[in-house]
Amino acid sequence: MPRMKAGETREIQFRLNGREVTVRVAPRDLMHDVLRHRLGATGTHVGCEHGVCGACTVQVNGAPARSCLMLAGQADGQDIRTVEDLCDGADLSPIQAAFRDNFALQCGFCTAGILMSLDALFARDPDAGETAIRDTLSGHLCRCTGYAPIVRAALQARDSIKGGQTDA
Repeated sequence: MPRMKAGETREIQFRLNGREVTVRVAPRDLMHDVLRHRLGATGTHVGCEHGVCGACTVQVNGAPARSCLMLAGQADGQDIRTVEDLCDGADLSPIQAAFRDNFALQCGFCTAGILMSLDALFARDPDAGETAIRDTLSGHLCRCTGYAPIVRAALQARDSIKGGQTDA
């Protein structure tokens, strides 16, 4: 991003959930603010604002990223996915359905970030085992459910995505 003076903005373009968007950003604009307040992607939650809790996790070019640590200007030319892109209309994705089936969410605040990280995990490793799932979850804080139902849901989702039976 070229150097900008205080108060200046510049136009950036990126793909958000499969569609091209153009937005003006200032140098200090954070990605989660642009997603939520300017583009309406309110599934991206803002938690700790320090990259610790994982609630703001989105995918950038298929990899999980903390949107609270990402300057909006960094999105220029990138492919950004938020939790809104997981389902197809009213149909839940396999990961979302597994979370529902296993009661793997309560307040739901952390859920969007966890779903985006698990989605990225299964895209790069469809056979991810429990250790890889737990490693992925280690970057997320959930204060409501404990992690057992989340792990069960992730295993069920993995098997559903692969077309197999659940082992949960």
